[in-house]
Amino acid sequence: MSRTNFQELLDAGVHFGHMARKWNPKMAPYIFDQKNGIHIIDLHKTIVKIDEAAEEMKALAKSGRKILFVATKKQAKDVVAQKASEVGMPYITERWAGGMLTNFPTIRKAVKKMSTIDKMREDGTFDKLAKRERLQVTRQREKLEKNLGSIRDMSRLPAALFVVDIQKEANAVKEANRLNIPVFALVDTCCDPAPIDYVIPANDDATKSISYILSALCEAIREGLEERKLEKDKDVDEDADAADERPAARTLRSRRGPKAPKKEEEDVEEIDEAPVKEKIAKAKKAPKAEEDIEEVEAPKAKKAVKVEKALAPAKEKAAKA
Repeated sequence: MSRTNFQELLDAGVHFGHMARKWNPKMAPYIFDQKNGIHIIDLHKTIVKIDEAAEEMKALAKSGRKILFVATKKQAKDVVAQKASEVGMPYITERWAGGMLTNFPTIRKAVKKMSTIDKMREDGTFDKLAKRERLQVTRQREKLEKNLGSIRDMSRLPAALFVVDIQKEANAVKEANRLNIPVFALVDTCCDPAPIDYVIPANDDATKSISYILSALCEAIREGLEERKLEKDKDVDEDADAADERPAARTLRSRRGPKAPKKEEEDVEEIDEAPVKEKIAKAKKAPKAEEDIEEVEAPKAKKAVKVEKALAPAKEKAAKA
C-alpha cells in the first residue's frame, strides 16, 4: 500500500515545477505537462519514488544506521529540523561546513570542543577564567551549537543523506558522492538528477510540499526504529528464558541425585559370571572324558591277557630245557 495519496500531493502543491525555460532535460521523464509556462510534475511517478525511498530509509533505520538531513533554505530548515529530531536523526539546517563528510575527524574535534566547554562549566573551571576569556568561550560555544549542535550524537559518517534543493546543497551532494554515500533528494524540474541515488520529483520550494513528503519518509523511519526495538526486546527475552532454564535443569538433577550406571553394572555382572559358567561346563565334561578313556583302554588289557595265556606253554618249555 502506498504511503501517499494523489489528492493530498495535489493539495500540497507537490506537482508544481519551475518555469519551463529553466528546466533540465534530464528531468523530462518526470514531467507530465506544461501549463502557463510552468512544468507540471507527474505525481504518479512521485508516489512510486516516495515509496521506494521510504522502504530504503526504513531498512537503514532498522539496521541502526543514521540518515543526515540537509536543508539550509528558509522554506525547509524549520520543517526538516522538526521532522528529523522527532525520529532521532541528525540534521544540518545552517551553513554546510566544507569537509563535513570528507574531513569528518576534524568536525568531530569541533563537536568534542562543545563537550569540553560544558565540562568546564560543571566543574567550576569556567568561573575561574577572566571575564574576557569567559565571553570568548561562550561565543565559541554558541557558534558551535548553531552549526554543529544537531550532529552532536553522530559519532561516525552517516549511512545516507536526505537533501532538499540539490542546487543549493551542491557541496553536500559532492562530498557524499565522493564517499559513495547514497543520496535521497527532492528534485525539482530545474535540477540535474544524475548525482542523486533516490530521486523524488517534487516541488522543493513550497513548505507544504516539503512537509508532506518528509512526514511520509519519517514515518517509514519510525517504523524501522520500532521494528529494531522489538527485535532487541525479543532477543533479550529469549536470552533470559534460556538463562532461567539452565538453573532449573541443574536443580532437578541435584534433587534426583546422580544416575546409576546401569549399563556398566550389567557389564560387570556378565564378566563375573562368564568364568563360573566355563568352570561348570568343564566339570560336566571331565567325567565323560575319563569314561571314554577307560572304554578305549579296556579292550587293550583283555588282548594283553590273552597273549600272555597263549605264550605261557612256550615259556614253560623254554624253562625246562
